[in-house]
Amino acid sequence: MSDLVLFWHRRDLRVSDNVGLAQAQARSRRLVGVFCLDPDILKGDDVAPVRVSYMLGCLADLQARYRELGSELLILQGQPQQALTQLAVSLGAAAIYWNQDVEPYAQQRDTAVASALKEKGIEACGDHWDQLMHVPGDVRTGAGKPYTVYSPFWRNWRGQEKAVPVADLAGLTSLSPQEKSSAVGVIDLPTAKDLGFNWDCPLLVTPGEQAAQDALTTFCQAAIGEYDQQRNYPAVPGTSMLSAALKFGVIGIRTVWAQAEATYEHSRSDEARDNVTTWMQELAWREFYQHVMYFYPELAAGPYRTPLKDFPWDNNEDLFQAWCEGRTGYPIVDAAMRQLNETGWMHNRCRMIVASFLTKDLIINWQWGEKYFMQRLVDGDLSANNGGWQWSASSGMDPKPLRIFNPSTQAKKFDPDGEYIRQWLPEIRSIDTGSLLSGEIAPLERQGTDYPEPVVSHKRQQAIFKERYKHQKAKAG
Repeated sequence: MSDLVLFWHRRDLRVSDNVGLAQAQARSRRLVGVFCLDPDILKGDDVAPVRVSYMLGCLADLQARYRELGSELLILQGQPQQALTQLAVSLGAAAIYWNQDVEPYAQQRDTAVASALKEKGIEACGDHWDQLMHVPGDVRTGAGKPYTVYSPFWRNWRGQEKAVPVADLAGLTSLSPQEKSSAVGVIDLPTAKDLGFNWDCPLLVTPGEQAAQDALTTFCQAAIGEYDQQRNYPAVPGTSMLSAALKFGVIGIRTVWAQAEATYEHSRSDEARDNVTTWMQELAWREFYQHVMYFYPELAAGPYRTPLKDFPWDNNEDLFQAWCEGRTGYPIVDAAMRQLNETGWMHNRCRMIVASFLTKDLIINWQWGEKYFMQRLVDGDLSANNGGWQWSASSGMDPKPLRIFNPSTQAKKFDPDGEYIRQWLPEIRSIDTGSLLSGEIAPLERQGTDYPEPVVSHKRQQAIFKERYKHQKAKAG
């Protein structure tokens, strides 16, 4: 029997701290990596060019890592169940290993791949969990059910013993020249433009495993000690900027957790430890949203809460376009949308502000915003994006669902000097700070700019939303 094993990378684009990859190497050092460019994903209408560019950069880095280990990463393009099976048969591979995923499409795809491989007598080893600290099902309520509220999930999750990073790979053995010549479907790594995507701006975060590790180290050394105080201020570089790396698994979650714990242990004050704990809670939020997506896959298609399932949204397309372009007349909202459009990333506080504005001020279906974010974000992730939008829209798993953000209040609290607004709205940079934060820009101040007046009244629109929500809640019983 052949001793050749393939490892199918998806959202684990690294060689270190990779559970399934370590299991594959334990079976055989004749190990080759594979990545399949899936048309069902790439041809979707919610794919961000910036995200594709970042992913391809990570794949280029991963290819270099494999070469350093004495092997290689093969690139395929096509339906995974066909492309992977054809490759494995052509190489005479004994097995394909991979890590599990929580998303509905991924689970359906993996079932199809496993079935196709077994038909050809190739072992399918896809039962490994890598992207989570705790496997879905390991963190349950006292009644044995999945959690639908974050706080008790965090307490249970935090109290459970955490796995340590798995051992790094040692030297691997690659394909022979004859095997390489017989491999079916292998292509060169394409560019984003080859795949039909155009992102000409610089990437805000550097792709690759070492870059992610460096970012984690820098954050733990420099910013995590003040994380709780700084994380809500979009003009301050107070966050880890690891969201894209975690989305694509360019860094292992066990590595991240271990470094956070080490930072906690070496912190010299209760305040510093509290800041580290706050960041740990954000890592748990990531896992919470993935756990609920696993157990409630219907979340990907619609609201969790009954009152929002047939909510009478206004869905004004002109107002939606103004929101997308950052031309609502609310400076903090517009600054955030300009940041998203120009960089492919948005500060998390601002994500909540613009989501609340779209749903509670413009009264537009949250799914419009959810999709637009996925079309723009470098870190666009189904579970986190869906969870965040449903939280903001009052349709998700939140014990206090009716939350409405006042854009002016948010700006005054989290951008008190107007620094963030001025960075992204240069046309009104010279306007008085008080006017920038309140959004009440006088006609005289507005002269010489094309900055729009507010497209709606926050006070009036929130009253309308509250009334509709009250009616829907009563109707739902």
